[in-house]
Amino acid sequence: MCGIIGYTGHRPGVPVVVEGLRRLEYRGYDSAGVAFGLKGGLEVIRAKGKLAALEEKLAHEPVTLATTAMGHTRWATHGEPAERNAHPHRSNDGRLAIVHNGIIENFQEIKADLLGKGYVFHSETDTEVLVNLIAECRKSQPDLLKAFAAALRQAHGAYAVCLMDRDDPDTLLAARMSAPLIFGIGTGEHFVASDIPAFLPYTRQVIFLEDGDIVRCTAGDYAIMRLEDLAPVRHPVQTITWDMQAAQKGGYRHFMLKEIFEQPRVITDGLSGRVQDGKVCLPELDGLPVPERLHIVACGTSYHSGLWGRHLLENWAHIPVQVEIASEFRYRESLLLGKGDMVLVISQSGETADTLAALRIAREKGVPVLGLCNVVGSSIAREASAVILTQAGPEISVASTKAMCSQMLMLALMALYWGQRNDGDAAERARCLSLLESLPVLLGEALPAMHERARELSRKYAQARNFFYLGRGHCFPLALEGALKLKELSYIHAEGYAAGEMKHGPIALIDPAFPSLVLALDDELYPKVVSNMVEVKARQGKVIALCNTGREPDADDIWRIPALPSPLAGFMALPALQLFSYEMADYLGKDVDQPRNLAKSVTVE
Repeated sequence: MCGIIGYTGHRPGVPVVVEGLRRLEYRGYDSAGVAFGLKGGLEVIRAKGKLAALEEKLAHEPVTLATTAMGHTRWATHGEPAERNAHPHRSNDGRLAIVHNGIIENFQEIKADLLGKGYVFHSETDTEVLVNLIAECRKSQPDLLKAFAAALRQAHGAYAVCLMDRDDPDTLLAARMSAPLIFGIGTGEHFVASDIPAFLPYTRQVIFLEDGDIVRCTAGDYAIMRLEDLAPVRHPVQTITWDMQAAQKGGYRHFMLKEIFEQPRVITDGLSGRVQDGKVCLPELDGLPVPERLHIVACGTSYHSGLWGRHLLENWAHIPVQVEIASEFRYRESLLLGKGDMVLVISQSGETADTLAALRIAREKGVPVLGLCNVVGSSIAREASAVILTQAGPEISVASTKAMCSQMLMLALMALYWGQRNDGDAAERARCLSLLESLPVLLGEALPAMHERARELSRKYAQARNFFYLGRGHCFPLALEGALKLKELSYIHAEGYAAGEMKHGPIALIDPAFPSLVLALDDELYPKVVSNMVEVKARQGKVIALCNTGREPDADDIWRIPALPSPLAGFMALPALQLFSYEMADYLGKDVDQPRNLAKSVTVE
């Protein structure tokens, strides 16, 4: 995944683009670059590393005269992180420059053909191949728009691209296919970008481009066309209601910490309008039947949300649930029977490549698909039969925190809603809704003490090179998520396990230097979890017990959090695990908001 932005208007273009790249840096940060027209030429400046390295180079360039520019921040797919692989890439004749997010799957075949025609390549990227393919198409089709479209029809895969021409430096061409691209409409200026925050300080008027769209824009005009035949396309202009304050740190040391502490507000916002007169109101689902069998498909943290939600959906709505990793689901023969089946795809960004592919497979089989995502206008939001938006607001830190909280909340509401329609236990539903409505205050009061305890424990265990996270029932998915967060942020090897599975092999790894964080919450499985803890301690393993006041097991370290009835106790356990990983990474000096090798959402395979 990479971030792109293009600007044409009345302002100095390069500062606008660099500012936008800073807001897109969560999408990739191993190199960055800009292109702009100056003195009748097309300048390209690139740098390896984070955006500061590019800014250092730009400080010595006369960039303020250019009112059209485009930029790119990269997360490497083809080619190692290096300046030669950074975007923008030029065509061999120097006339064109391009930025690209995605993968051109047939670039090797195109490259071989172009090599045979005398083209020379200076990088390992598929993007340099694409810009030279456009140059080649221009030989037979001098109109750049038509040459651009002709080249894109030959390129198979995913892309969001922006193109500049040395001979017409005040015009941008852009296109989208299976990768996010948004068009911003200002006063005497236009933008294209991978995400809304890139240009939000300048306009809230946006068009969510669709697959197969091509845009041609200048400062004063724009046109959207179909890739297939360049016929005009009209899309509604939408107004974004949130502002850039939502994307600022607000006094917190890192975005991740801010987003952890935003979870009480996320729950409040998610409940707003969705609970009325003791009932769950999800009009998004009113037109769909209650599924007889639900397939939840997701990746990473969203997959863990789905595993957690399965417990609620089966217990409260009495719907059989199967949870699958999207990258596995899409490459096997899925036994979706059609009648009575439904697929639920979960993705924070709404653009996760494997999850989006799973959605399309389900639709091809005639199965209704429900989307759960956080981004208005995303591919999943537009392509699903119905969509529930989590309303978590922008999540800037690469490691997902409040997004999982919002997904869990929506899964809980879906379980209660379908339970209503299945004539479930009204008293139990009322109890759960009352707990959810009280949760923002309870969690808000608990977070400062959680943070302090996380800080203490992280200092004590910072020398560990391995960790087990153990849980049972609804706590098992939380153990998986806790281990994932520790790996993502601190680079400490961690594994989440079902506590009862330890005896089946993993317990052989336990020694005094291999601690375990055990979710020992006060529920029906507590005695079983305590038994597993005893087994770990008998092998000299250190144990941190995340538990509830009044029911505290024998452990090396006790971490008390407020009690909630199972499975809603997960809303207390989740931020505790996030804070432990955050404090561990911060203490070890890691880049918390931008962990190495990771990007915010995975929009390519």
